[in-house]
Amino acid sequence: MSETTIPTIQIVDAPKYVGQTVKIGAWLRQKRGSGKMAFLQLRDGTAFFQGVVAKADVSEELFNLAKDLKQETSLYVTGEIHADDRSSFGYEISITGLEVIGESHDYPITPKEHGTEFLFDERHLYLRHIKPFATLKIRNTLIAATYEFFNQEGFIKLDAPLLTGSAPEGTTDLFETDYFGQSAYLSQTGQLYAEAGAMAFSKVFTFGPAFRAEKSKTRRHLTEFWMIEPEMAFMHQEESLELQERYVAFLIEKVLERNDQELDLLNRDKDLLRSYTQLPFPRVSYDDAIKLLQENDFDVEWGVDFGSPEETFLANHFHKPVFIVNFPKAIKAFYMKRHPDRDDVVISADLLAPEGYGEIIGGSERDTNYDYLKAQIEKEGLDMDEYGWYLDLRKYGSVPHSGFGLGLERMVTFVTGEEHIREAIPFPRMTHRLRP
Repeated sequence: MSETTIPTIQIVDAPKYVGQTVKIGAWLRQKRGSGKMAFLQLRDGTAFFQGVVAKADVSEELFNLAKDLKQETSLYVTGEIHADDRSSFGYEISITGLEVIGESHDYPITPKEHGTEFLFDERHLYLRHIKPFATLKIRNTLIAATYEFFNQEGFIKLDAPLLTGSAPEGTTDLFETDYFGQSAYLSQTGQLYAEAGAMAFSKVFTFGPAFRAEKSKTRRHLTEFWMIEPEMAFMHQEESLELQERYVAFLIEKVLERNDQELDLLNRDKDLLRSYTQLPFPRVSYDDAIKLLQENDFDVEWGVDFGSPEETFLANHFHKPVFIVNFPKAIKAFYMKRHPDRDDVVISADLLAPEGYGEIIGGSERDTNYDYLKAQIEKEGLDMDEYGWYLDLRKYGSVPHSGFGLGLERMVTFVTGEEHIREAIPFPRMTHRLRP
């Protein structure tokens, strides 16, 4: 077969070319060998598999070249694709041709174990490795599936501004910038703007970055992350909860459908993931959650927000994601609707993921009373001039409406089973040490 007739393929397409000679552009992950064989672990951005160089089948010059290759050297390999039941990918290439494209020397991320801090400093290179490869492929599926879900549910995508003049959540943990002589802040949420959109299009969602100036090094907190925030007019809380659980189940189903190989690379229990798609998810009142925690020796009192140990226990107790509903008004945002029978709680819900991954969704029904919201804004010490437009939504044809926010990075961590978001997704999300 001449060089011009050899097809150039990607590793992921190898199953279609069994028994055929192909050419692949790849990088060398690792290598091992003996006096007669060289085994090259290859990657090309679509998958990982092995290339085998047999000394008996190639020239001495090519065999020596294969043995001397350094980690992360880029190359073209030519050879025949074979099925290989011993590998997780299921296929390999018997190499008969090899061309170095770009040499690599002293690559810093060697096959030995490295700590999270080291990998974080080398995140521009760590992207090439198995864990971030699999994690970011799954993240991409979650993003695509988000658009699929909301498009089929009749939602319109809106883009909320990233620079705002106030704190939508009423907190001081904001990144302040100089906006032509005026103070502006990196946005914490697109939710309030989504409420305006819902009054125009009925069902909308925003999908963009959010920022929190919170000095935290826990695995649950990032200073920059991505949020999906739907808002629905003419919808009460129970309907919203049904939408939320369908959305979460849809995301997990799409990952199981499209990322079988990546889940294997991460050693994720797929049967366990599949169990999280069984609906409905349990609904437990905040009151009952407090009682359950107290009965199991947690030192908690009514009115406190849950921390990681409490969230982990509650979700694991039910062996699946669980909604905790109707939180105390004092620990929730000013715009949440008051409970019709109680003044101390609001119609709200957090969705807690099992296995210690905590809250992945927070949401509520929104209050529609103009005077009440105005009083709440004043009580929070917020600038009334900055919220006049928000109050207008209650003046001109207000309707019952609900919404929620899902943190993409937390969902990625939950689905992949990763323990540390920084190690799983080293780039582009960052928690500290801004570097090129």
